Amino acid sequence: MSTITASPFEAKLGARVKLAAQVFGTLIAMSLGAIVMLVVAIATGFRLRSFYSERIAAPLGRMVLRIFGVRYVISPALVRPTRPVVYVSNHTSTIDMFVLIALGLPNARYFLSGYLRKLVPLGVIGYLIGIFWTVPQEFPEQRRRIFRRAARTLKRTGESVYLSPEGERITTGRIGHFNKGAFHLAADLRAPIVPLFLHIPRAMNPGKGLAAGAGVVTVHVGSPIDTSDWQVENIERHRDEVRARYERWHHELEER
Repeated sequence: MSTITASPFEAKLGARVKLAAQVFGTLIAMSLGAIVMLVVAIATGFRLRSFYSERIAAPLGRMVLRIFGVRYVISPALVRPTRPVVYVSNHTSTIDMFVLIALGLPNARYFLSGYLRKLVPLGVIGYLIGIFWTVPQEFPEQRRRIFRRAARTLKRTGESVYLSPEGERITTGRIGHFNKGAFHLAADLRAPIVPLFLHIPRAMNPGKGLAAGAGVVTVHVGSPIDTSDWQVENIERHRDEVRARYERWHHELEER
């Protein structure tokens, strides 16, 4: 009995159809999630931001990952902090956002690119869970205003926050340049930094695209970094020390 194999053209067409179905499924899931969250927010007077994030957005993030066949494991388990912290991570792919939202970081807000607000469902969800929308690095004064406003908000609410020091998806297979914003924010808040390393196997990493392969993402959790004695004049040194930790992390994981 002969085996019928798909031609390269058929295989490519099948992959495109599958990706289109996954993207469409994601848009439908996000739209329904945004509607549900908005209804709940209206019913609760827009007062339960953490509930919207941890109980609605997090399951929605996991649903999107399932659409693409992506699972994640956490090593070691995330411990709910007893005080506000600043979560940071590397940023290598489009799916990072969904992994981080899926984690349901406790009582935490997020920094995300303001460009993503153009996706209406994500814009609605972002507004309801209190995302701080950023602008590109070429607008330094606007970025400083955003970070100052975020610091005032976080001091008032006592919430944690997540952001990536790399500021953009780094697809070179290396650790990118670390910007100073996350470290100025941590020093201003006197909040410990909790480093997260998202290890995505190359075969499933879509980079800046959408074609994520099925597989497992490992979220490595590092020991908190004390910032209580950090001084503004030493921020660059502290930034470089944290980046060096990520370089070692990356090297160790690549050798496994």
